[in-house]
Amino acid sequence: MDTTKFQTKLHDLKQELAARVERTHRHIYEKDEPVSAEYSEQSVEMENQQLVYALDTEGKLLLTRIDKALMRIEDGGFGVCEECGESIAEGRLAAVPYAELCINCASKE
Repeated sequence: MDTTKFQTKLHDLKQELAARVERTHRHIYEKDEPVSAEYSEQSVEMENQQLVYALDTEGKLLLTRIDKALMRIEDGGFGVCEECGESIAEGRLAAVPYAELCINCASKE
């Protein structure tokens, strides 16, 4: 399998996610706005903050998975299911280039 297109796609995705994580980090830790005095506004702000934390966590997790996929490309293990050792379908890798499991093993989890 030619991994060049997957490597490019992973690098592009990594760059996009790194920018998103940077934005969420700034929103979480460099927020200059005071907390609203209105209870209803505080509630909305808390919900928004929880969403930003979830996006930050998800982004960091995906960055880790992308880095692992890039390492698998370098090591020659890209496209091989980590559970059963069978090949991961190119269609699955096109949709989820950082996939670690084939569709059969992923559906078991």
